[in-house]
Amino acid sequence: MLKDQDRIFTNLYGIHDWKLAGAKKRGVWDNTKALIEQGQDAIIDGMKESGLRGRGGAGFPTGLKWSFMPKQSDGRPSYLVVNADESEPGTCKDREIMRFDPHRLLEGCLVAGFAMRAIAAYIYIRGEFVQEAINLEIAIQEAYADGLIGKNAANSGYDFDIYLHRGAGAYICGEETALIESLEGNKGQPRLKPPFPANVGVWGCPSTVNNVESIAVAPEILRRGKGWFSGLGRPNNTGTKLFCVSGHVNKPCNVEEEMGIPLKELIEKHAGGVRGGWDNLLAIIPGGSSVPLLPKSICDDVLMDFDSLRDVQSGLGTAAVIVMDKSTDVIRAIERLSHFYKHESCGQCTPCREGTGWMWRVMQRLVSGEAEIAEIDMLINVSKRIEGHTICALGDAAAWPIQGLVRHFRPVIEERIKSRKAVKAA
Repeated sequence: MLKDQDRIFTNLYGIHDWKLAGAKKRGVWDNTKALIEQGQDAIIDGMKESGLRGRGGAGFPTGLKWSFMPKQSDGRPSYLVVNADESEPGTCKDREIMRFDPHRLLEGCLVAGFAMRAIAAYIYIRGEFVQEAINLEIAIQEAYADGLIGKNAANSGYDFDIYLHRGAGAYICGEETALIESLEGNKGQPRLKPPFPANVGVWGCPSTVNNVESIAVAPEILRRGKGWFSGLGRPNNTGTKLFCVSGHVNKPCNVEEEMGIPLKELIEKHAGGVRGGWDNLLAIIPGGSSVPLLPKSICDDVLMDFDSLRDVQSGLGTAAVIVMDKSTDVIRAIERLSHFYKHESCGQCTPCREGTGWMWRVMQRLVSGEAEIAEIDMLINVSKRIEGHTICALGDAAAWPIQGLVRHFRPVIEERIKSRKAVKAA
């Protein structure tokens, strides 16, 4: 269990003052100039050594991503883009950072922006996050007034601006290239890669898109020195992580914990346990709605990190833990997610545009039991034709929940179809 002194987000629950004065008392903006004076290469090396992997879902090494930005300018400016479009169902961690600890994010923007030789950061925030956007805007104005950003930011001799841009609530804009398109004022549709954003990003300039949590933890990692962050968690899965626990638990919560904490311990210690006790557990989606669910038998001892969850054919994703007890109609739950992905598909790729609707309609038939048993294999076949065949990962996100359902609950689906047939025959 994570010790209190190792927590990065010290105002996750909004108990303390979230404005500049309160943030400074908690150690935010503490000698930021010294962090910047380490130099750009030293900051990136420090992030690499920490082992931080992107907290937005993909888990790509953060320091490595920063190192892709050009060292020498060809005349184009470089930009940092912060992905605050938190639209994954079940996920509510970045919202709390922006609402209750916005200055931690702003300091992260300055340090990360300097390391990547960026002239400005654009925070792309989800349109529905009204209070979060208001708090961030206030924090940005406070930081400008205090000389922490803008000209000669934090007395470092470095000029850096931060802008807040509100999205319109499209899930697809959480994908980095669709976010860039939207930021430019275009329709939010993913771009083909290459070219990658580090070469051609926003307005055709070198850009890096990072998740809110990935950026917000950077100054504290550098402040505490190498070895601290990498000493937490497991090899290749280091540090602390914000977990969002929702669903059939006694105390739904956001909590910062060590990577690699057992899933059962996370739920029992922080979320008050499963409603009706652990034995009443049916399944858990461990990383936001786009990753395959896991039945109780796997949840008993699986660890919450990238590699452990990948080994059981699921994923950590955004670490949004959705708990379902035995009262859940698990087929209906996955059908609801299928409808979400059908609704949020941007329609650019044929497999996703046509396939998500087709899968949802078959899932509706499975919910009512009106399908044929042969349609289960047909559904999996179609999901495999969507997975990996689209410009962005939305096709995968639509396919994986269905694949997880069939992998672990096929007997439940078959039983419903047989029961429906028996009722009709009677």
